[in-house]
Amino acid sequence: MNTPHDEQAARELLQQSSGRITPARIGVLGILLEAKAALSHQEIEQLATQQGLSFDRVTLYRALDWLVEQGMAHKISGADRTWRYNAQTGTAHQHAHFHCNHCQQVFCLENLQPAFMLSLPPGYQLEQVEVNLQGTCPACQPKT
Repeated sequence: MNTPHDEQAARELLQQSSGRITPARIGVLGILLEAKAALSHQEIEQLATQQGLSFDRVTLYRALDWLVEQGMAHKISGADRTWRYNAQTGTAHQHAHFHCNHCQQVFCLENLQPAFMLSLPPGYQLEQVEVNLQGTCPACQPKT
C-alpha cells in the first residue's frame, strides 16, 4: 500500500518536471517508488485499485508513458513480452535486469554495470543499454 512517504516522494519528483502534477501521475509514481521489483501494467492497475485510486487504463498508460519520457520511470521488456515499469530516480537507466523464471518478477540490478560500458572500441558512443539476465531470484532458491 502506498505510504504518505511514497506519495510525498512522488509529488517532489513530479514538481521537478515541467508537466502537470495529476492524481494519476502521483499515484502511479508512488506505486513504482514503493515496488521492490518492476511491475506490469496489470500489476500497477491492481495495486492502484487496492489503494483506492481511480483512473482508467488509458490514463494509466498515458501516465506511464509520460513518466518514462520524463526519465522518472523506465520500461523493461520481459521474457514474456510484457512491459514492466520501475521508478528511476537520479542517474540514467544503465543497469542490468534480472528476470526470475520461477516467480516471473523482474528486478533492476543497479550495482551490476555491464563491463562493455567501460570498454567500447574507439568511435562508438553508448546511448542505451538493455541487459536482461534470466535465472532464479533469492526468494525462489531452494532452501537447504
